[in-house]
Amino acid sequence: MTSHPSPAPSAAEPTQPWHGVLVATALPFRDDLSVDFDAYGEHVRWLAENGVQGVTPNGSLGEYQVLTPEERARVVQVAVDASPEGFVVMPGVGAYGALESRRWTEQAAEAGAQVVMALPPNAYRADERAVVEHFREINKVGLPVTAYNNPIDTKVDLTPKLLARLHDEGLIVAVKEFSGDVRRAYEMAELAPGLEVMIGTDDVVLEVGLAGAKGWVAGYTNAFPQATVRLYEASVAQDLETAVPLYRLMHPLLRWDSKTEFVQAIKLSMDIVGRTGGPCRPPRQPLLPEQEKAVREATEAALAAGLS
Repeated sequence: MTSHPSPAPSAAEPTQPWHGVLVATALPFRDDLSVDFDAYGEHVRWLAENGVQGVTPNGSLGEYQVLTPEERARVVQVAVDASPEGFVVMPGVGAYGALESRRWTEQAAEAGAQVVMALPPNAYRADERAVVEHFREINKVGLPVTAYNNPIDTKVDLTPKLLARLHDEGLIVAVKEFSGDVRRAYEMAELAPGLEVMIGTDDVVLEVGLAGAKGWVAGYTNAFPQATVRLYEASVAQDLETAVPLYRLMHPLLRWDSKTEFVQAIKLSMDIVGRTGGPCRPPRQPLLPEQEKAVREATEAALAAGLS
């Protein structure tokens, strides 16, 4: 009997929990701004049915900063409970300090998550020593850690050199790169060849995908899962014939992921396509009329083009 080697994994068959399209899930609130956990669980199941590899609850898109500790913990548990076998839950464990981030990592592990996504300290402009100690503390729990580089919001820049140090010490396996500087993917590959890059902003998926990304923490996938998965897979496969037209069509939506109003925009698109987006908790305010008009027009154009 002749044996044949197994085929190499495709973009749709990730080999690590942080590979593929992981959706930074929006969190549905009722009109009284209480969390609709039933709707959230249904949304996680719907995303799984539509081809994504996992979800990332309690990221910025999930408005974790305005949740009570009880709500935040329940969000993770609901995501895990709603996940089919093999589906990934990578909770965000961002917090003011290392001890708090470690506690959220412990909670994620107890709930059954496979990996976590960790910001650096976000209460002050931490230096390199503080950042390294922060990730050492989180790493004590034993779950794989994806770093989240968001120098715009945290004021701490996880530079390629610093990420290489964190990776060399075994503290991180990957990084969600949100700086918007696509050149960093190449520098990170040189300084830390084993560190895997996850696309961090929707509007650079093609560029970072071509540079060798292994995953995407995606926002607009909340509204258009099948189209965004197709875009990701074409990008990492360097299938420009498929990727470029789709990217051009979706970019008026994808670029909202880099704007201050990204949560409101994505939730509005979810409402338009028939999902449960709903309101945001303060301090976020409703979109201005001109912003709402732009999001509606771009969403309706995507629907008219047959995207889902």
